[in-house]
Amino acid sequence: MEENSNLFLPDQVCFPLYASSRMITRLYQPLLEAFEITYPQYLVLLVLWQHKKLSVTELGSKLFLKTNTLTPLIRKMKEKKLLTKQRSNKDERTVFVSLTPKGQDLQEKAKGVPKELINSLNMSSEDLEDIRAIMWRFLDNFIDTKES
Repeated sequence: MEENSNLFLPDQVCFPLYASSRMITRLYQPLLEAFEITYPQYLVLLVLWQHKKLSVTELGSKLFLKTNTLTPLIRKMKEKKLLTKQRSNKDERTVFVSLTPKGQDLQEKAKGVPKELINSLNMSSEDLEDIRAIMWRFLDNFIDTKES
C-alpha cells in the first residue's frame, strides 16, 4: 500500500458522508416540490411537528444549524405563512417559532414522504436502520466531543 493512500478519495470518511447527504437531498427535492418547500424547510417542519414551539436556539441545536443559517430559513418560512415568530416575555433576546395552521396542515399531507424516499433508495429496511443508527452515534459522538 502506498504511503499517501490516506489522501485518496475512497479512503476518506468525509466524502461518502458528504456525497450521501447531497444525494438524499436530491431525492427529497421532487417529493417536497408538491408542498412548495425545500429540504431545509422540511427539516424545520419535522422538528416543529414534534415539539410545537421552540426557541430559535433550540431549533438550531436540534438541526445542527447556527443562528445565521437558521434566521433566513425562518424568515422565508414566515413569508410562506408556515410558522410564526414571537419574542419571549421573559427575555426579549429569545425568539420562539411555532407552526401556523398552514404549517400544521402540511404534516398530514407529508406523511407519505418518508416511505416514498425509502422506496426510492432500493435498500433493505435493515440496512437503512443500520445506517441511521450509525449516523446518530456519529452525531452523538460529535456533540460529546464538541461540548468537552
